[in-house]
Amino acid sequence: MTDLPILYSFRRCPYAMRARLALAVSATSCRLREVALKNKPAEMLAVSPKGTVPVLVTADGQVIDESLAIMTWALGRQDPEDWLAPSDGGLIAENDGPFKASLDRYKYPSRYDLADPLPYRAEGIGFLTRLNGLLEQHPFLAGEQRSLADMAIFPFVRQFAEVDRVWFDELPMKPLQTWLATQLAAPLFQAVMGKYAPWKSGQDEPFFP
Repeated sequence: MTDLPILYSFRRCPYAMRARLALAVSATSCRLREVALKNKPAEMLAVSPKGTVPVLVTADGQVIDESLAIMTWALGRQDPEDWLAPSDGGLIAENDGPFKASLDRYKYPSRYDLADPLPYRAEGIGFLTRLNGLLEQHPFLAGEQRSLADMAIFPFVRQFAEVDRVWFDELPMKPLQTWLATQLAAPLFQAVMGKYAPWKSGQDEPFFP
């Protein structure tokens, strides 16, 4: 099959995770090109010079190189769980803005020449507290079923939690911890976390999902 979209992805990247989640739930088949971030394929850089994943090249040649845009493109084709209906764009914007900035400085302090990452962990707690408050009211961020907000945000909460999992698990945020565990155990998440060797030019691509 040569008329499938091409997806450039990196397994552990939270942006790529959420794109894969939407592609999988929408049953959008792709040709997967796993990217080694230290040796990015020339083909990817040719279509998206900024060099970040994910990048989706549709069958008609359209290049979509923002993860949320890939999600909405895929769900616009087919949205079997109605992820788009109850979405909270403001919550996603806060995740992608202030929370992601704090997360990066907490997880990678040397990258930012920081001696102490803990102030940034404290900043992140503010967003987690907001999520926990929503989850005290219902099992998912926007109500009784998972939605775009859940699936766009949880890969970043996962990354935050994994910096110091013992500390995270001891937070007085049981609803948030239960929500994260639910997402991690879900068959959909397991299905998009397969391991693939980095793709090289000329190699065949595995089909995803």
